[in-house]
Amino acid sequence: MSQRDHLNWLDELPDAFKTYRNSRKVDEVECIIPDLTGMSRGKAMPLSKFSPEHTLFLPISIFYQTITGEDVEMDIENQWAEGDMQLKPDMTTAMAVPWAKEATLQVIHDLFDQKGQPVPYAPRNVLKRIIDLYKAQGWQPIVAPELEFYLIKPNVDPNEPIQPPVGRTGRSGSGRQSYSMSAVDEYGPVIDTIYDYAEDAGLTIDTVIQEDGAGQVEINLSHADPLLLADQVFYFKRIIREAALNNGMFATFMAKPMRDEPGSAMHIHQSVIDIKTGKNIFSNEDGEASEKFFHFIGGSQQYLKQVMPLMAPNVNSYKRFESDTNSSAPTNMAWGYDNRATGLRVPNSKAQDRRLENRIVGVDCNPYLAIAASLACGYLGLMNQIQPAEPAMGEIEDETEALPTTLDEALAEFTDAKEVREVLGEDFCHIYTEVRLEELRQYHREISPWEREHLLLNV
Repeated sequence: MSQRDHLNWLDELPDAFKTYRNSRKVDEVECIIPDLTGMSRGKAMPLSKFSPEHTLFLPISIFYQTITGEDVEMDIENQWAEGDMQLKPDMTTAMAVPWAKEATLQVIHDLFDQKGQPVPYAPRNVLKRIIDLYKAQGWQPIVAPELEFYLIKPNVDPNEPIQPPVGRTGRSGSGRQSYSMSAVDEYGPVIDTIYDYAEDAGLTIDTVIQEDGAGQVEINLSHADPLLLADQVFYFKRIIREAALNNGMFATFMAKPMRDEPGSAMHIHQSVIDIKTGKNIFSNEDGEASEKFFHFIGGSQQYLKQVMPLMAPNVNSYKRFESDTNSSAPTNMAWGYDNRATGLRVPNSKAQDRRLENRIVGVDCNPYLAIAASLACGYLGLMNQIQPAEPAMGEIEDETEALPTTLDEALAEFTDAKEVREVLGEDFCHIYTEVRLEELRQYHREISPWEREHLLLNV
């Protein structure tokens, strides 16, 4: 086979990549997967070595690692034999790496064991599992995420507090400027780079707004299939970080990077379409809300507390919910019509666009797992025909349905969540829990600057 024949698959790539390539020689392909945290892992190889039919291998132990890179000891047979997983490219995810100096392609891969079965704790496979449950009922879930993040000054010393960046005017960013176009323009060069990178990658941005915090930006994505949107969030996090670096800043997706600024969320708008008719099952023929819509809400109310570790996966995640730290995050499982004080909001919409917005999720989540968890709760509500509580009006005073306040509490609830764990897959839930528990132990062993500042000479 000639070199040209070997590379015929390049002609089948999306038009966006062909435009980006623009007759340049493609040097490299990044073969990537998301790990439990949502970080990009994988291998890079010369273009001549890559083929859509080619299988790569990675040790399964990458799913036993904490965010610090430590390995977690688990009750798993032959854990440290470190057998390989098979990586098979999903060519529908192929797109440019716009920040690379040379023309480079990146492709998300699916993971299989040596028997050809999907690896149950690969985040992409967890989400596929939930989507398949919907499809078995003749339904197609639809989601639309909103990504909040902070642009900050470069921070190379973890002991130093994070600071807002210096904008186009030479002044540091200030908060409380929601929806300000001047605030968006202040970071115009970064936003322009994000737009350019997204265009090169073939990704579409719906809207960009200034959020409430100093240097806090929100990017909204158009609604589509959950797997497609999870892939886009995975890619967008890379794009946003690189765009910020290219402009002398950092971009952070920590849930609560600064004490006196609001936290960052990833709100998820969710609806469900009947595959045969193409109609939204949340609406009746007369345009009114259907029983299925209320069942979806009921399931979300009943089960979302149990999957908090997938929506708020880090110790820092729960600082976003602290009411005395300029937080705008909901701390309840109430639902309401066009009510942003509730954890579950029903936006104003036409009947075909009726949806439920999950406002609990932090942007520090793994998008595959957070979307899977949110949809799993709605699915259980649909299947068990769970009725929701009465809709909340105005501000929420009754905290009987309050969320877990720490990762410790959240993991305890997740451990006992039998129905949810069965839907998500017990193998995945076991490994995920053990990794998060070890991260928690590592965190509690650390001595913080606050402790040194206030306890060193005072106790």
